[in-house]
Amino acid sequence: MPVIEEKNEKRKLLESIKLPIVFLLVLWAIHIFQFVFGLRWGFLGVYPRAIFGLKGILTAPFIHGDFTHLLNNSIPFFVLSTMTLYFYRTVAIRSISLIYLLTGFAVWLIARETFHIGLSGVVFGLFGFVLGNGIFRRNIRSIVLALIVFLLYSGMLAGLFPVEEGVSWESHAAGFVIGLFTAYYYKEELEAEEIKHSPWEEELEPSNRPYFLPRDVFDKTIVERLREQEEPPANDASSANI
Repeated sequence: MPVIEEKNEKRKLLESIKLPIVFLLVLWAIHIFQFVFGLRWGFLGVYPRAIFGLKGILTAPFIHGDFTHLLNNSIPFFVLSTMTLYFYRTVAIRSISLIYLLTGFAVWLIARETFHIGLSGVVFGLFGFVLGNGIFRRNIRSIVLALIVFLLYSGMLAGLFPVEEGVSWESHAAGFVIGLFTAYYYKEELEAEEIKHSPWEEELEPSNRPYFLPRDVFDKTIVERLREQEEPPANDASSANI
């Protein structure tokens, strides 16, 4: 059994990293293509409150200003998305999709009128999602995961405020809030490992184990037991009537 469980865990881990790796390969291929041919695709970002800027909800996360920008987003995205896909399999795809779309839409509604590009809004959304699960699910696993993520990426919280020129803090703030909302929205859809099993639950099937006392020892009074001993067995009474 341990060997089978180990194989299942390895398969589960491989499945969890597959999607993040493919997504990041696409991002890096796009940026290398831009770099090699000297292209600037910033116009594919979200431009708030303009119809032509709506396309950026889908395309902005694929566009980055430089390699540093892309690298800074790639590492936390890989860690957080893999963690989400591994530990929250039931809601992972729906949660990532919701964070992706709602973050872009929120930026379109509230951000400054400039092109907003990059994957950081989704990264902050995943960050908020894992932290939110620790708050809303309140089981040991979710709390531990939230603490690990907080220790690793607590420095990201500074990005929620307009402290650096040229950085879309609106994307960060929108993503973080959407991530918390998503965690709350799916908090009731528990994973199999999160469902509590009481050690005091009765067995579903009767056990064949021998018992020192009859199972109904406390269900009958002494008088009732004495009467049972005095009454003749039912089959003896029937044979006397033949």
